[in-house]
Amino acid sequence: MTEPQPLSEHSADVIVVGAGPAGSTTAYYLAKAGLDVLLLEKTAFPREKVCGDGLTPRATKQLVSMGIDISEEAGWLRNKGLRIIGGGVRLQLDWPDLASYPDYGLVRKRDDFDEQLARQAQKAGARLYERCNVGAPIVDDRTGRITGVHAKLGDADSKDKREVTFHAPLVVAADGNSTRLSLAMGLHRREDRPMGVAVRTYFESPRHDDDYLESWLELWDRRGPQDRLLPGYGWIFGMGDGTSNVGLGILNSSKAFRELDWREILKAWCASMPEDWGYTPENMTTPIRGAALPMAFNRQPHYTKGLLLVGDAGGLVNPFNGEGIAYAMESGQLAADVIVQAHARQTPAQRELALHNYPKVLKETYGGYYTLGRAFVKLIGNPKVMKIATERGLTHPVLMRFTLKMLANLTDPTGGDAMDRVINGLSKVAPKA
Repeated sequence: MTEPQPLSEHSADVIVVGAGPAGSTTAYYLAKAGLDVLLLEKTAFPREKVCGDGLTPRATKQLVSMGIDISEEAGWLRNKGLRIIGGGVRLQLDWPDLASYPDYGLVRKRDDFDEQLARQAQKAGARLYERCNVGAPIVDDRTGRITGVHAKLGDADSKDKREVTFHAPLVVAADGNSTRLSLAMGLHRREDRPMGVAVRTYFESPRHDDDYLESWLELWDRRGPQDRLLPGYGWIFGMGDGTSNVGLGILNSSKAFRELDWREILKAWCASMPEDWGYTPENMTTPIRGAALPMAFNRQPHYTKGLLLVGDAGGLVNPFNGEGIAYAMESGQLAADVIVQAHARQTPAQRELALHNYPKVLKETYGGYYTLGRAFVKLIGNPKVMKIATERGLTHPVLMRFTLKMLANLTDPTGGDAMDRVINGLSKVAPKA
């Protein structure tokens, strides 16, 4: 942990609140460009986050760009693609061969993953404060702009917390789905955007060294006299350390979203699996934990009055597949690019003009694709549609290769094959809301 600086040094060019993938990536690129950046993290590393731990080639590309050592010797497990199971079919698809992205993904536990990114931001020059619980924003009464944050330094259960204020002309909210900072600035969640929930746990399992991420499009509870189809989709990711990450996700487009206990659903699904896989209560190594998945720009605007939203705080999760890390890191880089350009402008009006480009860049990058994803979410929320899709779609490998590219957002933006051109064309013409 970086030792707290003297009070005179509690100011910077930019404050980044939250040292998850979005915040650490933002801080890394800001510091690399020469800006003075404070990175404030409420807990201490290593710390656990609910996640599938599986990284697609999009996230892998971001790690490479940040100079992270992703070798197997450094503890990263590579995967070749996605295995899809549903409708009585088992289909194994390699990640596409593209100019824009590597042809492999990675697996790494989030407690260690997040710390690697935060340390990389530190190496670039960011000043990291751990055990820094950010409270209310500091707002200029005349302009309504955020000019800093109030915070408390010290362990959550400590009586010796020290109150401190941090000041900067720009603040980045990277404080996750709950994003108290955004709420305090009047930015509330859009109810017309999809929301997901993910629950997961770890099991000791012989399947820990699987070369493929595994996605189950149907979840069956086979414990009763009659098989029961459960809502949602499941995953099994081998961690390479003797354990598997097993979890499921559910979207609020499903009628069952608010009615069921998802921890019990996960237990029922695991109980239906072959016993020799080891997904039994006695092999569970951690409690079942859950987290929300804020999707498709569910909090806007992404810039207002000195505050930029990145990652889950801005609802950047991909509605097609629930992937959040790649988009957290990408939005962090995009935000940093905009801030660096704004910082170089000579007048407040010019800086503000540059900063207002950030929401436009996000919508141009993801808006059309996320609109397609919102339509997809509504469709698969209907069990009948999902059943037809799994039974008929999975029997056509060419269609499924197209689907993999669409769901994982893996295309070459220029050139590419016919599938890339179709997906890019659809994303381009769809409304960028």
